[in-house]
Amino acid sequence: MARRSKPESALDTELAELPPELRWREWMGRVEAVIFAAPEPVPREVLAQIVGRDCAIDLIIADIREELRGRPYDLVAVAGGWQHRTRGAFAPVIRAVSGAPQPTAGLSPTEMLFLSGIAYLQPITRSELGKVFGKEMSRDSVAALKRAGVITAGPRSPEPGAPYTYVTTDTFLSVFGLASLRDLPDLEKLEDAGLLSKDQLLADEIPMGVDHEGDVDTERNGIANDDRAATGRTGPA
Repeated sequence: MARRSKPESALDTELAELPPELRWREWMGRVEAVIFAAPEPVPREVLAQIVGRDCAIDLIIADIREELRGRPYDLVAVAGGWQHRTRGAFAPVIRAVSGAPQPTAGLSPTEMLFLSGIAYLQPITRSELGKVFGKEMSRDSVAALKRAGVITAGPRSPEPGAPYTYVTTDTFLSVFGLASLRDLPDLEKLEDAGLLSKDQLLADEIPMGVDHEGDVDTERNGIANDDRAATGRTGPA
């Protein structure tokens, strides 16, 4: 008869037997270890399971980040959690070794333009995006953005025919180094970058046929964070 394995003992999160300084160091180590091992951003509720009830997660993260100052990687808030990421300055070095492209490297300037519109106006339909930018959003563009994982179908629109709307994903937040959509740049910054115009976004309708494709410079994309790094510990920015 097979011997039954002993159940693992419950994790001691309070660490009451340790002096305060050692307790804090242990909590820091636990938090960093879990984030380091996770393939995706780790949310607050997960980290709360490995530290004491009175432990301030934000202060733990701040102390870990302080210790990582000067290192080629950091702990960043992204897509509703925290993740180890290499610093953007090291992206060319990593790409030279790995050859890994940016997740959005295959997107055209027009697709990046539509992605920007979806990010700011979601949920929004293809026809509504066409009115905003003066050009039709093709199904091929929708497919390309879905393949990149940066958009997905949202709720159906109440307009006739009930077309699907489109919204951004957690992958979008991760790719562009955003903790949430609240971290999107102000429209003024996008106007300065030549990516979007506030007049375009606020207009009820723009005559079809206006070509804005040349307005997009993916190297100056206002949504992207120059200091972002690639998903994971070692990926490129």
